[in-house]
Order: sequence, then structure tokens, then C-alpha cells
Amino acid sequence: MTSDEALDEFRSAGALLEGHFILSSGLHSPVFLQKMFVFMDPARTERVCRALAERITEAYGAVDYVVSPAIGGIVPGYETARHLGCKAIFVERDAGEFVLRRGFSIPENARVVMVEDIVTTGLSSRECLAAIGAHPGRILGAACLIDRSGGKADLGVPLVSLVQLDIPAYPADQLPPDLAAMPAVKPGSRNLTT
Repeated sequence: MTSDEALDEFRSAGALLEGHFILSSGLHSPVFLQKMFVFMDPARTERVCRALAERITEAYGAVDYVVSPAIGGIVPGYETARHLGCKAIFVERDAGEFVLRRGFSIPENARVVMVEDIVTTGLSSRECLAAIGAHPGRILGAACLIDRSGGKADLGVPLVSLVQLDIPAYPADQLPPDLAAMPAVKPGSRNLTT
């Protein structure tokens, strides 16, 4: 699957939104990728995650565990792991920090890839990688469906993606006038309490 074909999956699902959005990072953007519109279609999810699994195999070789951040990374992490033929687990927040819960563990020498849905600043990915690093196993790198940082997010490990976009994102006090004139919507999940 090419990058254009992967982005077309988001467009066809109605997941490429334009307006004024507050991202999970707190930055503001004129574009939001509502990946749940992709994930609600199992066939579409299977296609993009199979393609991501192929990129992971090309970049990192065999993988034993995919670890993803909850909530947004669970579906692509699971489906990508299914295509890699490996285990899928996830980290979730406990007192604001990502940790493995639910009895999940990473065995010593396990080959691990962190799989994320969308990377913007890389904050959630770095937090997830830090949680993984607290366990035995070897982090090979990271992967995401869409890297909206244009390749600028520094995760501290290699990152492969299906699509790399350079979508602008602004601090709240540095909005361009056209964006500032629109009401902001916050569709992300970072601050959900469950």
C-alpha cells in the first residue's frame, strides 16, 4: 500500500477533518485525523494494519510483541500484531503515567515494537516507550499509521509510518487569524478519565 492509498483510506472513511481542533498534545490544528472512523470498518482497518505490518517487517524483522498506548493505539496495535503473528498488549494511564496493567508483561529478550495510531509531537509515543523500557525485552523501534509531524517527531527510536504528513500545529497563543476565528473542538482521548 502506498502512502497515497493509505491516506485515501482515511479520506474515504470521512476521517480527514478540517476546522479548528485542539489535539491531544494541546496544540491547535486546522486538520484532524479521526482514526476511529477508519477503525469502525474492520475491512479498512485490516488493510491499513496489514500494510503497516509489512513496513514493520521490512524495517525491524521478526517481532514478538506489539505494545500500544491506550486508547487510540489498541485497535491498530492488535490488528497489526495479528498480521505480524505476535502478541498484542497495551499500556494505559495509572495516576497519569503509562504502565502495563491487566497482568501484561514483556518477557526477557522479546523483540518489541511500539505501534501507535497517529504521531504528532511524539509525546504519547515517548511515554509509551518509557513504560516499555521499564520491562525486559528489546525495543526495536516504533510504527504508526500516520506521522503528522512530517518526520520531525523525535521518539528516541526509529519510526516507520504508512503516511508522513507535515500538518501545521500551533500553540494556543500563536494561532493564525483564520484559525483563531473558528471555534475549537477537542476530539482526542488523552484527558479521558476511566
